Amino acid sequence: MAKKLLIVFMLVISVAFLVFGGKFVKDSGVFEPYPDAEYLKSEKVASRPVYEFLDEKEKAVYSALYNGVDEKKTEIPLPYEVSGDVYSKIYCIFEKQEGGFFYIDSTYYTAEKVRNAQIVLREDTDGISQKITEFEQSAEKALLNAPTASDYEKALYIHDYIINTCEYNVGEDYKYSSTAYGCLVDGQANCEGYAKAFSYLAERMGLVSVLVTGKTDKGENHAWNQVKIDGEWYNLDVTWDDMDIPEEARKVYFLCNDDTFVRTHIAENTYFQPFECTATENNYYVKNGLFANNAKEADDIIRREIARGNTRIDLKFSDADAYRSFKKDYVEGQLMFDIVLESGYSGGEQISVTLRETEEEYCLTLNFS
Repeated sequence: MAKKLLIVFMLVISVAFLVFGGKFVKDSGVFEPYPDAEYLKSEKVASRPVYEFLDEKEKAVYSALYNGVDEKKTEIPLPYEVSGDVYSKIYCIFEKQEGGFFYIDSTYYTAEKVRNAQIVLREDTDGISQKITEFEQSAEKALLNAPTASDYEKALYIHDYIINTCEYNVGEDYKYSSTAYGCLVDGQANCEGYAKAFSYLAERMGLVSVLVTGKTDKGENHAWNQVKIDGEWYNLDVTWDDMDIPEEARKVYFLCNDDTFVRTHIAENTYFQPFECTATENNYYVKNGLFANNAKEADDIIRREIARGNTRIDLKFSDADAYRSFKKDYVEGQLMFDIVLESGYSGGEQISVTLRETEEEYCLTLNFS
C-alpha cells in the first residue's frame, strides 16, 4: 500500500512539475522562434552615428528596441539572445541617443542572458499618447522660424532657442527633467534634458549630433553634445551657456574644439568613443572675428564692434597670458574707457562697462551702457 501511495505521490509531483515547468518555459520564451533581424533605414542611420559603432547583432537589437518602443511596447522580443553586458550597453546608448522617446525610463531590467527586453515606461499608454501630442506640437513650434541655410545657423538657432525657452531644473521630484519633453514642453530640464532636446531638434533640422555623458572637472555627472558642422565635429554644451537671463544666451561652449573643452568636460567612453573635435573655423568667436591672440587684437576688435554700434561684445583669448594681460591693462588699468571715448561711442557723458567672464575658457563679455 505504501509503495502504491509513493508511486501516486511521485506521479502527482511529476505532473505538477510538467505543468508549472511548462508554464515557466512558455513564459520565458525559450522555445519561441526568434523574430527576424531588422535594421534601421538608411535615413535614420545617417543621423545616428553611434549606431555605426555597433556590430551587426547589436544593430539588430538596437533596431528591435527602436521599433518596439515606437509602438510603446513594454516587452520586446529580440532577434538574438545577448549577454546582460551587451544588452546594458545597447540600452544605455539607445536611451541617451533617442531623445524623441522621452517616455522610456533610464531604469532597465537585465540578466545574465537577455532574450526579451523589458521596457519601463514613465506613464501608462494613454498618458504617453497625450504627452507625445504635446511634445510634437512643441517641437513644431520650436522649428517654426528655424533657418534652412547653413549647419552653423541651424545649430546656433537650436542652441539659443533652448536657452531662451528652458530653465535649468535639478529637482528630483520632476520625472521629466532628464528628457527632451521636460525641455521643450514644460520648459524645465537638467543637463541631460537640454542635450536630448538639442539632439532631437538637430535631427529634425538635418544635422548629425550625439549626446555625450561624462563628468565635469569638479567631478559632477554631466551631459552635453557633439554636432557635425560642414563635415567637422564640434563640442557644444547648451546647459553651461544658459545663464538664466532672458535673451542672454552666451556662446562660450558653442562649437568648441577639444583643446579647451576637455579641461572641463571629461567624457565617458565605456559604450562609445566620442568624436575627436579639432576644427576651429565654426567656433562662435573665430567665425565672428571675436578671437584675440593678445591684448592689441582685443583692442582692435572692441573698436570695430563699437563702430558697428554694438553695445555687447564677446571676446575669447587664445591662452591664459593674453587673457590676463588684457584684464590687467584694459579692465583694472581702465584703458577700456579710452577705447570707448576714442571710438566715438554715443553713450552720453556717463559710460559704464559691465564685465562677465568665464576665466577657465578665457572668455569675456563686455556690456556698455
